Amino acid sequence: MVTRERFQNELKDLQNKLLTLGNFSLDALQKSIEALETKNIDLALKVMEDDNEADLLEEDINDLAILLIATQQPVAIDLRRIIVAIKIASDIERIADFAVNIAKSTIRIGSEPLIKPIEHIKKMYEINRKMLYQALEAFNEDDITKAKEVAEMDDEVDDLYGETIKELLQLNLEKPESLAQITQLSFICRYLERAADHTTNIAEHVFYMVKGKRYDLNN
Repeated sequence: MVTRERFQNELKDLQNKLLTLGNFSLDALQKSIEALETKNIDLALKVMEDDNEADLLEEDINDLAILLIATQQPVAIDLRRIIVAIKIASDIERIADFAVNIAKSTIRIGSEPLIKPIEHIKKMYEINRKMLYQALEAFNEDDITKAKEVAEMDDEVDDLYGETIKELLQLNLEKPESLAQITQLSFICRYLERAADHTTNIAEHVFYMVKGKRYDLNN
């Protein structure tokens, strides 16, 4: 009984570390978009400087997961939860990397006035934020309904991505002198689209954890 209780406590610790990593990535994304909108180069640099924390958190999660598998020999749902935690940590860390990429693009744009309002980019970010928050809730609560809703929100990001890229391509024809900025804004859109894909991966991992079967929620 004591051994089982200790195992459950360690599983909870693993879950909490994953939520901490998720909150870190949410914060990094928020700061990167704020830096872009306000042209705050110092804030963009901070996003880059802090990224090492995400790497360390992912390492902690992997180390704890491996330790649990090696020492506790978990079965069924517990084993799936541990395996899924490793996979989700990787996806969340990639989202933090995309925040860094957005910060780098912001630095490359510099103080140059934005060629167009970034409302679509902000909307893509808002959906990303909601998706990741809900995906983490789905994992925490074993809730496949919330996981499915995450995948549905990904379609909104895809639509916004396609629409915004078309607008940027048209702007490139009208203002070819702004090619450098248009390129960076296109990259930022792509980073947000890819971040949403990784969050959809998290939703798929939740399905696997709960159902024991793999589902492709991207189609």
